[in-house]
Amino acid sequence: MSTDDSTQPVIQRLEDFDPASGSRTERLFFNHRPWVLLLCLLATLVLGWQAARIGLAASFEKTIPTHHPYVQNFLKHREQLAGGGNALRVAVAAKQGTIFDPGYLDTLRQINDELFLMPGVDRPFIKSLWTANTRWVAVTEDGLDGDTVMSDRYDGSPAALAEVRANVERSGEIGQLVAADFKSSIVYVPLLDKDPRTGAPLDYGDLGRRIEELRQRHTNGKVDIHIVGFAKVMGDLIEGVHQVALFFLAALAICAGVLFGYTRCARSTSIVVACSLVAVVWQLGLLRLLGYALDPYSVLVPFLVFAIGMSHGAQKMNGILQDVGRGTHRVVAARYTFRRLFAAGLTALLCDAVGFAVLALIDIRVIQELAINASIGVALLIFTNLVLLPVLLSYVGVNPQAAQRSLRQEQ
Repeated sequence: MSTDDSTQPVIQRLEDFDPASGSRTERLFFNHRPWVLLLCLLATLVLGWQAARIGLAASFEKTIPTHHPYVQNFLKHREQLAGGGNALRVAVAAKQGTIFDPGYLDTLRQINDELFLMPGVDRPFIKSLWTANTRWVAVTEDGLDGDTVMSDRYDGSPAALAEVRANVERSGEIGQLVAADFKSSIVYVPLLDKDPRTGAPLDYGDLGRRIEELRQRHTNGKVDIHIVGFAKVMGDLIEGVHQVALFFLAALAICAGVLFGYTRCARSTSIVVACSLVAVVWQLGLLRLLGYALDPYSVLVPFLVFAIGMSHGAQKMNGILQDVGRGTHRVVAARYTFRRLFAAGLTALLCDAVGFAVLALIDIRVIQELAINASIGVALLIFTNLVLLPVLLSYVGVNPQAAQRSLRQEQ
């Protein structure tokens, strides 16, 4: 039987169709449809269970080119360069006056102590006006003299504040820890990538929540707190992932609504949406089995996979609608559509997968994992949308009125 669109006969009864026709791939899937559905159901259950357990993770090292000579040298001498690289900077700004105020300095001390006790902080290298490693040095007639900026004699008195100001001016920290206008200072908080006791990676989500709680406790009419750093960005992104799920549901509803508005067939629209979601579930489950986790950069890849699945699924559904509109049996229509579009759809999806895989050439691990994530998702669409979708529609069928409408629009 020819596979040309113009010569494909209209077969209204399944008994009149030759199941041995078509390519070997077509016969493999459509002559064993119950097995195809059973295997897909088992895969969805297993991978869905794995997808529900996938976690969110972030790593500072993943965002830098670790094979670059400069970065390799930094990692080699990391022990000697402790306190550099991944760090938070917590700026405490005085809303009125300067930092040389008892209330401001007391708030700064509380913030410094709380940050010191947070998990993941490289405590020996934390630095602020209140830490022992912030010192001043001066040359006197007796030689070198020096002390901590906040000496043990500090008691909040005007004389003590004047001494603190003098210590700051000769410490060399103006422009480093202290603003040039004396209206703010920072707490420099270096971070460890792993907990030295357990070896577990730093939980940026938990750290971000703790930092925000600290900000809310200490922000008042006298001081304002600003926080910058990789950990802060990752914490905010992880916190926003919960909202990403709501956006995904909104995108799903919009795509389904647009597709239904075009086809006016609820069952086929539901099948297209379901198959695209199955691809996303399989993708997340496989990532979990391969030992990967979602990070704030790749968390939007499921949106991409779902959108591509909806696009290819709509093409398959439209082909079946038109064949059914001509009077062809739904199983035969599904097979005709598979014949016409499988090679083209396979080529397009393989090109997409290879295109994403090329990103793995970039020597930054977070981008390489994004490339793997996207390539796996697009590759899975080859089965869910080119095979599972027409097999499901061969059972469910389409709305006859919607099929006639689609045929009229085509003509």
